[in-house]
Order: sequence, then structure tokens, then C-alpha cells
Amino acid sequence: MITLKSKEEIELMRTSNRLVAKLLEKLRKLVTPGITTGELDAIAEDFIRKNGAEPTFKGYVEYPACICASVNNEVVHAIPGKRALKNGDIISIDAGLRINGYCGDATITVPVGSISREAARLIKVTAKALEIGIAQAVPGNRIGDISHAIQFFVEGQGYSIVRDFVGHGIGRQMHEDPQVPHFGQPGTGPMLQEGMVIAIEPMVNVGGYKLKILDDGWTAVTVDGSWSAQFEHSVAITAKGPDILSRL
Repeated sequence: MITLKSKEEIELMRTSNRLVAKLLEKLRKLVTPGITTGELDAIAEDFIRKNGAEPTFKGYVEYPACICASVNNEVVHAIPGKRALKNGDIISIDAGLRINGYCGDATITVPVGSISREAARLIKVTAKALEIGIAQAVPGNRIGDISHAIQFFVEGQGYSIVRDFVGHGIGRQMHEDPQVPHFGQPGTGPMLQEGMVIAIEPMVNVGGYKLKILDDGWTAVTVDGSWSAQFEHSVAITAKGPDILSRL
């Protein structure tokens, strides 16, 4: 069931999502060769708790960390640990928290030191794909309009869009209805209504879209070893257009 949020609830969600945005900006500045993904996670947990929030990822279906830290061919849900980032890597950092009863969720992909032109283009295209999807998040459109716009753009750039993981509604819970695929046909799916809040989070691969899950039960990697990037915003549907809650 899709839950519509009041204006007051959306403002509470703006608070939680801006806190996520502040966290991601902090982590972005710390991403340098030599830092470990586990160190980034420890910093994230300290930040979340010192700001009076709780991490929504940690303990979710026994997930052991506060962020997902996916490097290079890791697409999503990579568990932070001893891996040290190297010059030329890219890392997708997904963070979520709850404060005052409402969740925030966002993702960025960050270069580590000096990266290749191809890696930089992947990041640029993925960020643009999110913008294109958000532009369709208006009352009267359907979820499929978001999905199709993202897929059409990404595939037009010669990349593929991940099918195995999709966006979602967000509110008091991290994952609510509706699901928000990043591929599909326009004019399909639930109609967007004022008061809906959705997380749009395209995952874009240089190669094919097929994934496999590693033995840790969480980390999803590309089957062909190609690199992947992700960006995510939590967006409120309003009469004035999409309201990006997870933007500073």
C-alpha cells in the first residue's frame, strides 16, 4: 500500500534526508587512496549517532554495517571492511538513517584519486540518469515514466541498467511501496500522486546488467566484471514538481 505523506511529514523527511546528505558529503571528502571501507563505515556510524539518529542499514536482515561501500565492479550492498581504496578506484556509498521517526536514504559514487576517462564518464552518465528520472517524478505521470526515461538514456550512452535491484517508496520505513524500477515502459505502473516520497537509485554498468551475489550473501557484483556506479535521491512528489529531499 502506498502511503501519502502530509506536508509536515515531508518536512520531517527533509530533515532526515539532509542529514544523510551531510554524511555523504563528509565521506566524499574522506575518500582518498589508503582509507579502508571499514574506516568510512565507522565514521558514518559515529556521525549518525552523534546527530541523534539511528542507522537503518545496520541490523536490517542482519546486514552488519551502517553504509554500503561498493567498489569498481561491486554494484550494490558491499559490506565495508578491511579493503583499502586505491588510486583509480570508484566507490558507491549508500547511506540511510532514521530520525524523528522518518528515514533518509541517498547514494553517491566518488572517484578515488585520479580515475580513468571511462570511469569519469560512467559516473557522469549515472548522475545524469538520476536527474532525468527525477524530472519525470510529477503528479499524473506513472512510475514507468521514470523507469523508461532512465533506461532510454542509459542505454543510449552504451551502458546497461541493473534489473535485479530497484528504487522504492520511503517514509517511516526504509522500504515502502511502490517499487521504482529503472527500466520499463512509459505509462505503466502506479500513478504518481502529491504526497508520495520515493527513492530513485539507478545502478549503471559499463557492460551487461547481469549480477551475482558473493558468498557474504550481500555484495552484488557484475557477472562480466565491468564497473558500476550508482546515485540515489529521496524525492517528494509535489504539485510544484519533484522536491529532492536528500540535497543540501
